[in-house]
Amino acid sequence: MVDFKAIVNDVKTGKSYNVAVSGYHASSLIGKKIGEVVDGIFVGLPGYKLQITGGSDGNGTPMRGDLPGRARRKLLLSDGLGYHEIYHGERRRVAVRGAEISPEIVQINMKIAEYGPKSIEESLASGTETPAEN
Repeated sequence: MVDFKAIVNDVKTGKSYNVAVSGYHASSLIGKKIGEVVDGIFVGLPGYKLQITGGSDGNGTPMRGDLPGRARRKLLLSDGLGYHEIYHGERRRVAVRGAEISPEIVQINMKIAEYGPKSIEESLASGTETPAEN
């Protein structure tokens, strides 16, 4: 069975919420890509629409939106997601993951694209969420 840790960002207040996703809801997120808008019912937010913004696997390897597929690859990067240069023009071969969610992914980052009728605190009243400090 697949388990994810979803980090949901409220863009209005700037707060982030840590929500555990498991079971059928986690299985239905497999195959979704960065940039897709999914229903909030997958993370316990009925009525909300969430946009997938990224994620990482168990080793901490980040996902890149411009890399197709779900495999882990080593790319020569000069700057951007996954590597930041120290000196101008410096390049390094860095491992990154594709834009598609796979069972190897541990953390999924999302932001709220459309708000629902209830507040986030009311919707996540089951006790599985913990506000993440910024």
